Amino acid sequence: MSSVVAFAVGQRYRPGNGFVIVGAHTDSPCPKLKPNPHKKKGGCITVGCQSYGGGIWHTWFDRDLGVAGRVIARGASGEIEHKLVKIEQPIMRIPSLAIHLDREVNSKFAVNFQEHMAPVLAVAANKTGGKEEENLLLARVAAEVGCEAEDILDFELQLCDVQPSTVGGLENEFIFSGRLDNLCNSYLGLKALLDSTPDAAALAEEPNIRSVALFDHEECGSVSAQGAGSSIMAELVRRVSALLCEDQEPSQVLVPACRRSFLVSADMAHALHPNYQDKHCANHAPKFHDGVVVKHNANQRYATNSVTATLFREIGKVAGVPVQEFVVRADLGCGSTIGPSLSADMSVRTVDVGLAQLSMHSIREMCGTKDVEYSYEHFRALYEHFSRIDATLNVD
Repeated sequence: MSSVVAFAVGQRYRPGNGFVIVGAHTDSPCPKLKPNPHKKKGGCITVGCQSYGGGIWHTWFDRDLGVAGRVIARGASGEIEHKLVKIEQPIMRIPSLAIHLDREVNSKFAVNFQEHMAPVLAVAANKTGGKEEENLLLARVAAEVGCEAEDILDFELQLCDVQPSTVGGLENEFIFSGRLDNLCNSYLGLKALLDSTPDAAALAEEPNIRSVALFDHEECGSVSAQGAGSSIMAELVRRVSALLCEDQEPSQVLVPACRRSFLVSADMAHALHPNYQDKHCANHAPKFHDGVVVKHNANQRYATNSVTATLFREIGKVAGVPVQEFVVRADLGCGSTIGPSLSADMSVRTVDVGLAQLSMHSIREMCGTKDVEYSYEHFRALYEHFSRIDATLNVD
C-alpha cells in the first residue's frame, strides 16, 4: 500500500500494443523509528531510529522534526485499520554537540547513527497528562489519528523536516525542499498523465496505454513487494492486457506488448556543483535550467541506450524543450535507479532521465524552477506524441 499505478487506454488500442510509462520512486533517505523507540538518556526521552537509505545524516542535526508514516490500529468495532499520519509540529530535534566540547567538529565530524541520531523528544521528569514516559510519542500519534495509544498495533514512522518547501534564489529560480528526490518526478509524471488525458477525446488517436508507476523502496534497492524489483509492473501489463485482449489469449499479447512499450525512468540527477566542479566530466555536467538530463552508463547502471535516448530527445524537440547529458566520471562510482531493474524484468525499452539538483540525499535539497517546467512539458509530450514518433523508428 505504498506504490501507485495509474493508466489510460487509448481508443485505438489493440491487443499487443504497448504501454508508454513514466516510472519514479516515492521514498527518500530518512531516519525511521525502531519498533520500541523510547529510551531515557541523560534526563531526556530520546527516540531510537534506524537509517533508511544513504542519507547525508549530518544535515538532520538542528532541524525541527515531526513524524510521518503509517499506523495500524484497532478500531472501535475490533477491526484493524490502516491510518496515515503526519505531525507538522516540531516535536523533536537532533541537537549538535557544542564546538567547545569538540574542537575538531569542523574538520572531522562523523555521525555514528546508533549513538548520535536519537532525537530528543522530551525531558524525562515531565509527564504529559499522566502518560507514562514510554507512551508519550505513541500518545501523540494516537491523538493525531483519533485513537488511543493502546489501540496502536504497529507502525511505520519516519522523521521529517517540518519546514515547508519554498521558492528561493535571487530571481526565484530555485526550489528548496525536502524529498525532491524523488517526489518531484513522481508529481510531474502523474500531472503529465492527468493533463494529457483530460477526457476521452484526448485518447481518440492513441494506440497505446499511457501509464505512470510510482514505487517504494528504491533507496534501499527496490527489492520488496512495493519496489520496482517486484512484479508490479509486469502485473500492470499482464492484467490490463488481459482485460482488453478480447478473443486472444492474454499470454499471446504479453511479449509484443512489452516489446512495443517505452519506459521513462525518471529520477533526480546530479547538477554541476560550482564549488566541486572537479566531480563532473566537463562535457557531461548538467546545469540548472538546461532541461531534462539523460543518464548514460556503459555498465548498465542506467538503462539508457542510443535508441531510447534518441526517442526521448525527439520527443523533447516536439515539446520545444532542451535536453542535456550526464555520465559519471570514470574514476567515481555510479548510482542507479529503477530503470535497469524494470528494463531487465520486462524486456522493455528504457531511458533513465532526471532533473538536475544539488544537495541530493540531504534533508533539504534544491532544483531549478525552469527545469520543473521543462520536465513537465517533456513528460506530457511523451504521452501525447510518443506513438507517432515511435512509428518513424526503422528497426529493420
